[in-house]
Amino acid sequence: MAIAAITRPFHTWSREILRAAVDNYPSGSRRDVVRWCCGWAAVLVSTFVAGFWAFWGAAETFHEGWYHRDIWRNVTLSIVQYFPAMLISIGAALLALWRPAVGVLVHGAGAAVAFWLFRHMPVGLNLVAWPLLILAAAYGYGRPEPRRWARRVIVGVPVVVALLSGAYPAWRVLTRPDDIDTSMRRIAGSGVSLIWAPAGPGWDGAGFDWFEAKRRCEYLSADGLTLAATPQGIWRLPTVDEAVRSMVYRGRNAGGTWDVATRRASYRAMPDKDSPLWNRYSQVIYWWTADEVSPDRAYRVAYNGGVQLFTKQTERGYFAARCVKRAVSEPVGLARPGSEALH
Repeated sequence: MAIAAITRPFHTWSREILRAAVDNYPSGSRRDVVRWCCGWAAVLVSTFVAGFWAFWGAAETFHEGWYHRDIWRNVTLSIVQYFPAMLISIGAALLALWRPAVGVLVHGAGAAVAFWLFRHMPVGLNLVAWPLLILAAAYGYGRPEPRRWARRVIVGVPVVVALLSGAYPAWRVLTRPDDIDTSMRRIAGSGVSLIWAPAGPGWDGAGFDWFEAKRRCEYLSADGLTLAATPQGIWRLPTVDEAVRSMVYRGRNAGGTWDVATRRASYRAMPDKDSPLWNRYSQVIYWWTADEVSPDRAYRVAYNGGVQLFTKQTERGYFAARCVKRAVSEPVGLARPGSEALH
């Protein structure tokens, strides 16, 4: 019943769109029919493009964004960084519906820029430049009637896609525990017991490449707060297996296992950006690991448990590391009492 209540408005809306399209199907010359078809083809293509970017933006904004404490900074980041492609696609289409000549200029200018940017990339030319040029021609020649329904489709479909695809990721983000602890932590679970570095050079909020991550761990002092002038050999990067088996979800071990043969990680519960391993208010969402497959590629692990190979020279704000060292049976000094096991 609940699902029916949610989907009923969309069914009603779809029937109204089809009825309006049939009622406004041109009954004149073949030229009028062709212009009507060209116009609606352009509307549908624009809707598909905006819907794709709506899906991508909703997924990415809650995956790598939404890390500020202030909700309005998160909203601003989402609009500026993750939804501009959707908004631009919608805006260009609405301009074309308002004034076809303006739509031709906007899409034509976008095509010109794309031809220049992707002049040495055939994929970019075929997927971006040429479609924009075709859209410019279709909006210039086509007449999608009724225009009010064309506008509703172009705006409504991407918004619905963004809301539906972002609902679950948003729920995970908004229900994350707020008990942030950036001290040195001893974490045991799934057969792994390690001491994880505190906030500082061994667990930084800024990104760096694999080589810098490895260097920091080698030079990190025993308390994890400073970098020494010479290698200390106390800390190191975690292996993929250690990172996967240490992942947590809502204060409990996520039950991760790493299959070396298939290079796949599996979990009893999908991990999240939770304490004590992660800081939800940091932009860092990937950690480098010690496992290499070649001189220029190594594994990274994401807060949601994903494991991928990446070029070691990759340096982005959300790529960092958290150094580890072997846990011993005696007291571990700065490790927080009572935080040793997550089951």
